[in-house]
Amino acid sequence: MLTRRALMEAAGGAAVAAFAFAAPAAASPFARAAGPLGRAKEGTEDRVEELAVDSGRRFCFFSKHLPDLNASDLASAVIDMGYDGIDLTVRPGGHVLPERVTDDLPRALDAIRAKGTSVAMITTGLVSASVPTARPILEAAGRAGIKLVKPGYWKYALKDGRAEVADMARDVAGLATLAHEHGVELGVHNHTGYIGASIWDLAPHIDPLDARTVGYYFDPRHAVVEGGGIGWKTATLLVAPRLKMIAVKDFYWEKQGRTWRAKSCPMGEGMVDWPWFASTIVASKFAGPISVHFEYEIPGATKADVQRNIIAAGKRDLAFIRQRFAEVRS
Repeated sequence: MLTRRALMEAAGGAAVAAFAFAAPAAASPFARAAGPLGRAKEGTEDRVEELAVDSGRRFCFFSKHLPDLNASDLASAVIDMGYDGIDLTVRPGGHVLPERVTDDLPRALDAIRAKGTSVAMITTGLVSASVPTARPILEAAGRAGIKLVKPGYWKYALKDGRAEVADMARDVAGLATLAHEHGVELGVHNHTGYIGASIWDLAPHIDPLDARTVGYYFDPRHAVVEGGGIGWKTATLLVAPRLKMIAVKDFYWEKQGRTWRAKSCPMGEGMVDWPWFASTIVASKFAGPISVHFEYEIPGATKADVQRNIIAAGKRDLAFIRQRFAEVRS
């Protein structure tokens, strides 16, 4: 017997198929010592990795998940796991602290590049061009040749939705103007619980802005949470023409008492329709970084155990998402 979910997914897939694409502070964590990691692997890439390089897509490790590693060890770990680059945190508590970005970002990049990999994008907490660290962060990124920047998040007050979205849009426009000055591009992330999570609330305000400077950092996991069924698929199509970056992770709904909650899980064990998503992104000709996140619980009795398990999770989820994209090309 077909379940309700199966019927909804079948209906959603059929409907979306009809769409066509439209046109002096505390020292940075990088100064901390970290335990030694193995040397970066050397050798030829396999066919799946070659397909990613050929397409221009780069699978990146989100540095948030290994916060205690210094720049050199982070780069070694990322190479060992098989990633093409790094999505580097430049925010409070991140690998580069905002107030030290002018000095510490170049140092971090030098150490990362010396190991043989690079930073494809940075993740920041910027929500306004008026904050003191906005210009230094965007200027440092531009000087370093990092073209893609994720800003922060704006919360709904749930009092006047239209006014709250308009306020966010003004902040994004201000950041976009500053980003343009320094030759960098913004990708606004759709995150559950924040303005723009559904995409449709923010799109009318993003559309008038210069697509060369501001676009979307699309996250299918959060899109499915906000718009299960067909809603997340139409959101994917909406962002495709001005897609800057992608974040990938997965979840399923779990009932706890009378409450349903989104439970994060390894990719492929949740509700995201990865074959549809990969084929849609390939059809859109997207050529940018895909940042791999794993927000699910990573077990371990000690910090070292957790770190080893994070690296294992990083390898597993990378293999999964590479394969989904490779299947589109096969």
